[in-house]
Amino acid sequence: MKQSKNKFGQYFTPAIVADFMIELADIVSESKILEPSCGQGVFLDLLKQKGFKNISAYEIDSDLARDFQNVKYESFVTANIRETFDLIIGNPPYIRWKHLEDELKQELSVNFLWNKYCNSLCDYLYIFILKSIELLNDNGQLIFICPEYWMNTTHSVLLRNYMVSNGYFDEIFHFNETPIFDKVTVSTIIFKYIKSKQKKNNIKVTKYYVNQKLTVDILCKLKTGELQGNADFIEIPQFKLNERWLLETGEIQNELRTFEKNCRKIQQTTNLFTLPENDTRYDLHTIGEFCDIGNGLVSGLDRAFQVNGDALNEFEKQAIIKVIKAKDLNPYFPNKYVPYIYIPEGLSIEEVQEKYPNFYAHFLLFKQDLEKRYQYNRKINFWEWVFLRNFNLFSKDEKRIFVPCKERISNKNYFRFSLVDKNIYPTQDVTAIFKKPETKESLEYIVAYLNNSSIFDWLKCNGIVKGNIVEFSEKPIASIPFRPINWKKSDEVEMHDAITELTAQYIATKENTILNKINYSVNQLIRS
Repeated sequence: MKQSKNKFGQYFTPAIVADFMIELADIVSESKILEPSCGQGVFLDLLKQKGFKNISAYEIDSDLARDFQNVKYESFVTANIRETFDLIIGNPPYIRWKHLEDELKQELSVNFLWNKYCNSLCDYLYIFILKSIELLNDNGQLIFICPEYWMNTTHSVLLRNYMVSNGYFDEIFHFNETPIFDKVTVSTIIFKYIKSKQKKNNIKVTKYYVNQKLTVDILCKLKTGELQGNADFIEIPQFKLNERWLLETGEIQNELRTFEKNCRKIQQTTNLFTLPENDTRYDLHTIGEFCDIGNGLVSGLDRAFQVNGDALNEFEKQAIIKVIKAKDLNPYFPNKYVPYIYIPEGLSIEEVQEKYPNFYAHFLLFKQDLEKRYQYNRKINFWEWVFLRNFNLFSKDEKRIFVPCKERISNKNYFRFSLVDKNIYPTQDVTAIFKKPETKESLEYIVAYLNNSSIFDWLKCNGIVKGNIVEFSEKPIASIPFRPINWKKSDEVEMHDAITELTAQYIATKENTILNKINYSVNQLIRS
């Protein structure tokens, strides 16, 4: 049957993935097993083939009913289950609260676990995790495949604390852009969780990066740690109460804690003693406090606005702006800029023909496509840009920092924050950063800071990441923690001035020895 999704949040599991999950379990033929959302029965079929007989299952969608023994076609959420299990395994449904059917919302509204650990920002998935753990025997195993987003969101902290308090994770497999479910783009994990008062020190984490369908051979090599090049095999510390869950080594997690500590500010308090690390009165300085940020201009058809080299009159020469596209950005400096046509808005067709005859003839070649552009609820002449967002910001007579709006990080460990001269404009695939008037830190210091590896690690864990793509629109950039200079400390002022000078030298010379000095100095401020 073709995979599909219905009102119950069903994404049906491929058989090779279900088999992989069953093989993760440490069970014997007599073990008691539960599948809380059995769907079309892929787990049940495989468990039966492997000789397991003590199996129970639930499925809310009676349209999926098959001739299975021990399947109850009712809601797992409301089922009165009095037995406990050695293994609970499956692919629970996941639907955001706002998309839930009224009947499901009603079930949750009177559910004790939901009301204690969840709220209206939570996902239907949460109740399946909570109730499953409640139904496990001591040392029982929970093996689920699900999205990863709940592992570090604020509204799932009570769920995460419950899991930390009641057991530990044995293994986690992270499939970033791997298309496990048909026509579904979601970053997926498979986890094995043990209900126990005893804890293991570390969690085995496997990260697979390839955007292609899984095979039996790939899954086998992921399980044994043999797959090289396209996967990382690491161990991370067990998760802790009231913390985000990061699938990073202890070393990186400690670096991020130190980094955030050095970027924080303390709200006014009468407490004379040192505040604890997790005290809510701590807040972080962010880039948004020190910089203005804007997404680039939208032409709607870039090729029509690029200057083609024809002879131009004086009006036309003045109607050229310098533009940089995302592909031409490097860390610290751009490769090149491209001349684009910008005719001021509000001119009649007669004025454009008179003042900009060569440009008018050029635009006529693209008129049919230009008139198909999205109009943003207004009438746009075919020679005009469709959206001059942040144009006043970009027209400021000062340097700025450009960064691609989206950056793929699967094959690299850096971003491309680039220091750009004044009077150069970003297109829609670029976001621009300007110093606020009151900011004392130099733009050279800021660009060196943003290109530091700690920023890369922080954004990889805390930014808006979809698959292997990190987004750099206004809000994500504004939220980046910032380490301001304490201008009352002479050593910090000296370090700021040294970073500023070194950055200017590196942009001019491109010498790696200078770059190493920059990174060393920035690290002294944000990692010490």
